[in-house]
Amino acid sequence: MTIAKTKKKEGEEPFERALERLEGTVRALESGEKGLEESLALFEDGVGLSKELAERLETAKQRVTVLMKEGPARFKQKPLEDAPDQ
Repeated sequence: MTIAKTKKKEGEEPFERALERLEGTVRALESGEKGLEESLALFEDGVGLSKELAERLETAKQRVTVLMKEGPARFKQKPLEDAPDQ
């Protein structure tokens, strides 16, 4: 079985790398060692990254489906939220 990768936009950094950048931004802000102007710039960058990552997660969530067997050789696609607990 092969898992298809999500197509990423040209020039878009991998999700994991963007998440690492966001985590670094949060650490820098939490340290309290940056000046006001640099902290504001970091905060703006963090807000942008957070929004981008949230949108990418939502897109991925929409793509996730669970095949639920309805009968012999018949399947129905259902959103992940409707999947039974395992």
